[in-house]
Amino acid sequence: MEKRSISIAGHRTSIAVEPAFWAGIDAMAQARGMPVAALIRDIDEAREVPNLSSAVRLAVLAWYRDRPA
Repeated sequence: MEKRSISIAGHRTSIAVEPAFWAGIDAMAQARGMPVAALIRDIDEAREVPNLSSAVRLAVLAWYRDRPA
């Protein structure tokens, strides 16, 4: 588990996910041409689960699942 602190929506929060998920977040942000903090803010605003770390994991899984082969 790797914990990172990030500023979103004007406040600091910590997210703890496995290193493979951080690698996925980094890849997603790079592919979208946006900073990681902006991507996590978007995930936070759209999440349907109460836990931000879970929402990040689900977003990474969906991104890899839905990418063209």
